[in-house]
Amino acid sequence: MKIEQIYTGCLAQGAYYIVSENEAVIIDPLREIKPYLARAEKDGVTIKYVLETHFHADFVSGHVDLAKASGASIVYGPTAAPNFEAHIATDGEVLTVGKIKIKVLHTPGHTMESSCFLLIDENGKDHSLFSGDTLFIGDVGRPDLAQKAASMTQEQLAAILYHSLRTQVMTLADDVIVYPAHGAGSACGKNMSKETVSTIGEQKQNNYALRANMTEEEFVKEVTDGLATPPAYFPLNVAMNKNGYDNIDVVMERGLKKLSPTEFEVAANETDAVMLDTRSADTFRKGFVPNSVNIGLDGQFAPWVGALIPDVKQQILLIAELGKEEETIMRLARVGYDFVIGYLDGSFDSWKSAGKEVDTIERITADEFASRVDVAKDIVVDVRRESEYEAEHVENANNIPLDFINDNISSFPKEDHFFIHCAGGYRSMIASSILKARGWDNFTEVEGGFAAISKTDVPKTTFVCQSKK
Repeated sequence: MKIEQIYTGCLAQGAYYIVSENEAVIIDPLREIKPYLARAEKDGVTIKYVLETHFHADFVSGHVDLAKASGASIVYGPTAAPNFEAHIATDGEVLTVGKIKIKVLHTPGHTMESSCFLLIDENGKDHSLFSGDTLFIGDVGRPDLAQKAASMTQEQLAAILYHSLRTQVMTLADDVIVYPAHGAGSACGKNMSKETVSTIGEQKQNNYALRANMTEEEFVKEVTDGLATPPAYFPLNVAMNKNGYDNIDVVMERGLKKLSPTEFEVAANETDAVMLDTRSADTFRKGFVPNSVNIGLDGQFAPWVGALIPDVKQQILLIAELGKEEETIMRLARVGYDFVIGYLDGSFDSWKSAGKEVDTIERITADEFASRVDVAKDIVVDVRRESEYEAEHVENANNIPLDFINDNISSFPKEDHFFIHCAGGYRSMIASSILKARGWDNFTEVEGGFAAISKTDVPKTTFVCQSKK
């Protein structure tokens, strides 16, 4: 038996490849299926099942394409109703793979079809639990994402999750290994650990939601407290995972269309496409195509695209670092953005060499900021999340989180100059590019963000630990 966790950091997502004898199983695969097919071919095994723990909201699974390419059966837990051929397992149903067995455990609460898969080894011993979004390391799945589909409140779903955990998961032996679908950085939970593997026993001891003496009322209150608004693209990804989607080869062919600077300019003028520049923040600010938006490939790229471009069917014109075009289109497709309609051939350098108009953003160091700012008079805008801001911030700074910039764009000063920063410079450059594209040109961005500012003598509020608060 072999178990491989295939972890994708930018999505904080874990897929799983399991082999026994000459058969394999893939759990919660990503959109690009070639790596799974290559693994199976190398091992000389047949992919028998593609197991889906639920209809994912934060990424588009590769289940449909993988099943077609491999001949495997897609398996969901009870109550799932996908619009493609799949096996809907019953609670407690056992699937045989080589010499091992996989037991389906229906664990509704995160979503109503959510299920875990319990691997039983060759000796008949419960070995590991592939817990999907039901149980994370240090947390459990948020119960607010399926409210509309389930016609329930988040409190009702949380109560269902409470019982799922206590009847299906916490009854397992302490040495059963836990393999979750996500880790820290995912928006599917609020308190996830950076660890990606644990045991049932460790989670009983360390996971706040698995306290032995916890009442249903306490669970509902704690699990629903402090949930951030989910990204707008989540329900659109659920729909794609439930209804199917374009083959990834079609998506890649559409996106990998080279456009000269003139062709790129014409496409920008004749379509409603968003010009997305995925180069680093520091490279972008030195020169970029006017009205393009910067979301760097070197940060939490896919989640920020999902948060700031609400429609997955939005056409996109891509400006990527040379050689990164294919990777970028694939990473967009992972979260359902299938409509890249071409990329700037030669990247920004070709645009500049063609004599096209160029825009820039003023960026200063934290030390320069410290020498220029007067916190009693100057406007400082902090685009970090509210919890980061509340922990510590520049005195008198305004908090306008990047997550909600599209709804709060009018809150940014239009006439008076202001300084803008985030935690490290990634988010503030995204915000700066959006502001530039919408007509703002009266600000200065601070390199290194609050991490750098905190080392200067700029007046700051007293640090407050948010976990203790």
